[in-house]
Formats: sequence, structure tokens, C-alpha cells
Amino acid sequence: MENGTTMSGFLLMGFSDNHELQILHALLFLMMYLLALAGNLIIIAITTLDQHLQSPMYYFLKHLSLLDITFISVTVPQSIDNSLMDNGYISHSQCILQVFFFTSLAWAEVAILTVMSYDRYVAICLPLHYEVTMGPGTCKWAVMAVWLSGSISGVLYTTATFSITFCRAKIIHQFFCDVPQLLKLSCYNDYVGVVGVASFMSVMAFICFLSIVLSYVHIFSTVLKIPSAEGRSKAFSTCMPHLFVVSFFLSTGIFEFLKPTSDSPSAFDLMISIFYTVVPPTLNPVIYSLRNEAMQRAVRKLLLGGEFIRKKTFLPCC
Repeated sequence: MENGTTMSGFLLMGFSDNHELQILHALLFLMMYLLALAGNLIIIAITTLDQHLQSPMYYFLKHLSLLDITFISVTVPQSIDNSLMDNGYISHSQCILQVFFFTSLAWAEVAILTVMSYDRYVAICLPLHYEVTMGPGTCKWAVMAVWLSGSISGVLYTTATFSITFCRAKIIHQFFCDVPQLLKLSCYNDYVGVVGVASFMSVMAFICFLSIVLSYVHIFSTVLKIPSAEGRSKAFSTCMPHLFVVSFFLSTGIFEFLKPTSDSPSAFDLMISIFYTVVPPTLNPVIYSLRNEAMQRAVRKLLLGGEFIRKKTFLPCC
């Protein structure tokens, strides 16, 4: 292998130098990847075909599933291949693409979760205005803004990250091209641009987080005023899965962002990275289907070969 400072690509250290453990890691990642693909593809299929799942809530959920499939596909297949081949090398161009798609999709996930919280707020707190406020045109523009903002984030991060000069051995103590790990390879802390981009995106992420918190403060205050237990249960059943997904994704992401990077990350550091890169796309379909009877019926209909009557109009969901 080339000297770490002169090779054109990077060396991903992954989880272990032991080949047997690498095979085990590859199998576990493959199992989680296949589960994520299957679960999210089912969500996309039923929210496209079933006439009862054509409300904005399911429209946004379909795009969240599409984001999840793409998000997990950015890092996991490369990591599986590296483990099976017992070779952590990743080319410079592959690393650039991985950074671009990873940062783009990570931001897009934050954005779509924010949009989904606003949708729940309007549905529960302003039900009489729901169909007007969350009409088809509004939903399409919201989704376009999500994907566009993600692309802008990816361009900013990628441009800033790869404008620095790498002086140290190109060894990344992670299973993918992680931006903080790449910054540790720079010359004389030459990453002012990345810090600027990260600061700007952190402010935007905080605004999204604040919007989600305010939405749920209003949601819970409204739900608790509903007189019937059945009404409260129905409202909570549409909100709790989203709240759990938001909490899990943002908490692990914030923890990873705030903790200091190490030259030799522990197993705990690698596990945290798995919790915000691999686990959410795998669990999201399960979480959203767990307490949703309409989705459960649609899944059974899909798996048992039932017929769907597709209807292109949005239906009120509350």
C-alpha cells in the first residue's frame, strides 16, 4: 500500500483489523441494509398505491422513506465491500461524492422532519384550515425546498472540505468519509471555510429544532384539551412516531457533532455514528407503522396481493 500521505485516496479504518470480525460487521450491516430497503420500499409502495394514504402526512412520509434509502446507501454498501475485501481504501472522488451525498441527505432529513412537524401542527391545531394550508401545491413546493436545501448544504460542505490541503496520513478512523475526521488531516488547521459552513448550518438546524419544539408544544396543549379519549389516542398515534424519529435522529446527530474528535476513536464513538447513519433508516418504517392501523392494513394488502384503488387527491388525515 502507498504511503498514507502520498496515496491519492483515503484509508477507512472501520471497526476492526481482524478479518473474522470484519466479516461479521459486513453481515450485520448487510442485514440492516436489506431491512432498511425492504421497509422503506414498502412505505413508498403503499403511500403511492393506497387511496387511503394520500394525505400530506403520507406524502411527506414517502419522501422521508426515499431519503432514508438514499441516506443509508451512501455509506453502508461501501463499508460492506471494504470489510469483505479486507481493504479500507476509498478513492478521492468516491470520498468527495460520499461527503456530498451524506451532508445533503442529512440536512434534507432535518428539513423534511421539520415540514412533517408543521403538517402535524396544522392538522391538529388548525383542522379547519388544513386542506387549504396543506394543499397539493404547498406540499410539492415544501418537498422541492427540502431537496434543494439539501443539495445546497452538500455543495457548501463538499466545496469547503475539499478546498483544504491534506498534510497528514490520509487515514480516517471511521467507516465512511466523515467531515470531522477529514478536517483532522488538514495542514495547520486550514479549515476556516468548513467552520463557517458548519456554523451557518448549525444555526439553520437550531431554527428547525426550535420550530419542531414549538409545533409540539402547541400540539400537546391542543391534544390534552380534546374531551374524548379516542380523539386523544388518534391524535397521539399520528404524532408520537414522528416525535420519536425526530428525537432519536437529532439527539444522536447533535451528540456526534458536539463530542470532540479523537485520533483513535473508541468502539463507543463508532457505535454513535451507527446510531445516526444506519439505525434511523432501518427503524423508521417500523416506527411509523407500529401504531398506524391504516398503514398496517395497506401493508397486509400489499403483501397478500390485494388490489389498491389509487386516488390522486389529498384526503384529510385527522
